Amino acid sequence: MSRETLDNKTRYLLDQILVLDSMVENSTLDAVEALKRHDIESARRIYAYDSQINAKRFEIEQDTMITIATQQPIMAHDLRLMASILEVVSELERMGDYAKGIARVTMMIGSEPHIKPLVDIPRMAAKAVDMLHRAIGAFVTGDAETARVIPDEDDEIDDLYNQVYRELVAIMFTKPAAIDQANYLMWAAHNLERLGDRVSNICERTIYVVTGQLKELAASDDQMDKS
Repeated sequence: MSRETLDNKTRYLLDQILVLDSMVENSTLDAVEALKRHDIESARRIYAYDSQINAKRFEIEQDTMITIATQQPIMAHDLRLMASILEVVSELERMGDYAKGIARVTMMIGSEPHIKPLVDIPRMAAKAVDMLHRAIGAFVTGDAETARVIPDEDDEIDDLYNQVYRELVAIMFTKPAAIDQANYLMWAAHNLERLGDRVSNICERTIYVVTGQLKELAASDDQMDKS
């Protein structure tokens, strides 16, 4: 594979990451909007759309593996980039799962009135998607400096999550009948908190591609299961 061919193929793979990112961003925002509006039909569409996100992830993975296998010789930077593309599309696919999970919450709550106004959860979604958008932009352009600072903003998402958690726990104590919905909403908020954590992973990969150094940028204090 010539250098020009490899560069063209790399550009194509990065363009496809932008497509996958757009799919995930839209699903996340749409899922939270459906939750806010009790839009069960939209939630069902978002839930089903996750299969398209998965298919795009596997398509990019296959193209990346073919590129690795057919490139001769392979340069260190190229290999780091290809390996990181595989990691980033995996992170994006998991974020798509979080949007699917939020859509499922909407379906489980149904038309039941919300036990609290949904204010902080949409804020979490807006912030997480903004961070994701900029993190993918940094990855595609090789902007390590931007990638270094984005994870610091995850504290804003964590603070909002903690606020949601405290409010929902308080509701559980005073209104036992609301426990099921409180748990559903906590699940939705937790999915958004995890999305923010995965943005940091993408930023780590950007720095790795540019510098060859792979290290954790931000450690979460959350002791819950992060699977």
